[in-house]
Amino acid sequence: MAGSTYGNIFQVTTWGESHGKGIGVVIDGCPAGLSLCEEDIQKYLDRRKPGQNKYTTKRNESDTVEILSGVFEGKTTGTPISLLVRNEDQRSKDYGNIASCYRPGHADYTFDVKYGFRDYRGGGRSSGRETIGRVAGGAVALKLLSELGITVSAYTKAIGPYEIPSSAYRFSEMEENVFCMPNLAYAEKASEFLNQCMENCDSAGGVIECQVKNLPAGIGEPVFHKLDACLAQAMFSIGAVKGFEIGDGFCAATSCGSENNDAFYTENGKIYKKTNHAGGILGGISDGNDIIFRTAFKPTPSIAKQQNTVTSSGENTVLSIHGRHDPIIVPRAIVVVETMTALTLIDLLLANMSSRLENITRFYDR
Repeated sequence: MAGSTYGNIFQVTTWGESHGKGIGVVIDGCPAGLSLCEEDIQKYLDRRKPGQNKYTTKRNESDTVEILSGVFEGKTTGTPISLLVRNEDQRSKDYGNIASCYRPGHADYTFDVKYGFRDYRGGGRSSGRETIGRVAGGAVALKLLSELGITVSAYTKAIGPYEIPSSAYRFSEMEENVFCMPNLAYAEKASEFLNQCMENCDSAGGVIECQVKNLPAGIGEPVFHKLDACLAQAMFSIGAVKGFEIGDGFCAATSCGSENNDAFYTENGKIYKKTNHAGGILGGISDGNDIIFRTAFKPTPSIAKQQNTVTSSGENTVLSIHGRHDPIIVPRAIVVVETMTALTLIDLLLANMSSRLENITRFYDR
């Protein structure tokens, strides 16, 4: 299987299946000398692990990370960092009724067509549990970004029809609800909506917004490796993502140029923008403003409501999916969005070091 490696300089390769012995990641290209311990990674894995509340799967996993290589005496050595999370609570029998049919909304059919084989126990590599490797690798990238004063923070903007307008954000309230929504009133409405979905044996989707602060201007490439294009690729590589927009996004299509353009001004010899309709990126390159983008997640496809499908032998049938599944993916996906963003940024930051001859001569000047 190709396509399990992300990045050009700071590279991560994820491995493992939902019901295998474990999930992990190998990180290559991390500079030597970064302080790193398992707790630095564990705090991010704890945010995505199952069983935290009634809106997450009841699969009982500690998701404890082990550093197998690349760290000595608390510092990265510059060699590949290998991280392992062991699977502890697989219940393969829960998937017995889907062994011979394709789940609507899942990768079962397309995986079978491509490889002539599929691991029906939780989806194998197509499972959301694969994101453990991304989060573990991204935790290291976030640690590197913190050394540069760059922060990445994501939160739930919408669940189902309940979307928080940016004028109503109250970020202090994020920690007061299980959805990480920056407005308690909207979180309460979302909770009522989701409870109704669960009573109807159904699921819900939502939108995650992410902000990057203190990223310097000049990051990203002007053609194929545009910063916004790379972020879009990173987000769309997350299994349940169906939409991406940056800045004003689709609203820009209905505005005039005079409204959408961000006017420049200078102050104390520095260049600023009066607005940020572009979301912090111009021509594929960061402009020094906050990066702001949104990612749309579809409803969890595993639902107990009866659905029409077909068997692998081509016969029509009906299916009701049971077992341990999240009624909504969004809250646990917030940290996945943050870590995939961090992986994208650190790779482009490292690539940017060779964008000017003066950078190279300054580094090697003896």
